[in-house]
Amino acid sequence: MSERDDRSRFEAVYRRTYEQILGYAVRRCSSPEDAADVVAETYVIAWRRMTDLPDGEAGKLWLYGVARRVLANHRRSERRRLTRHTELTGEVEHLYTTPSHHGEQDGVDEAMGMLSDSDRELLALTLWEGLDPGEIATVLDCSRNAARIRLHRARKRFAKALEKTRPSAARFASRPLIERESR
Repeated sequence: MSERDDRSRFEAVYRRTYEQILGYAVRRCSSPEDAADVVAETYVIAWRRMTDLPDGEAGKLWLYGVARRVLANHRRSERRRLTRHTELTGEVEHLYTTPSHHGEQDGVDEAMGMLSDSDRELLALTLWEGLDPGEIATVLDCSRNAARIRLHRARKRFAKALEKTRPSAARFASRPLIERESR
């Protein structure tokens, strides 16, 4: 058969079976997007294996079989993805969450929530990532002096926010970091 004949035959099979195969996939997938992926993959396989595709009603049944196997592969992939996602989430939580010391954390999260995104990012770059103002300047694409000024202002705003949530903690937060580290 020529490529033109294959194409005509494929288009005829596609038009005749598309709605049925789509319905099959939609009823078995968790989202329309997943169903569309299953249908697309089914017809890609049909195109590649045109010589194996039977004529008439047998062709439709063959496509159902292909769609069933594509769907099974999709579900296995989804389970693997979800399992790996759960594993990675656990690893990230274990590695990057700081243990909450009861009493010390009171008000800190609330105070951080009162800050702008840019202030939170500056403080996180300093405390969580351990970057100095020069490194922060590189990350933010600004001068070292601008980074120092922004960081200073963010610390002041944090201290004020913390004072609103926990007045005794604000005195601690407003002390210079060096002074706190030397204790």
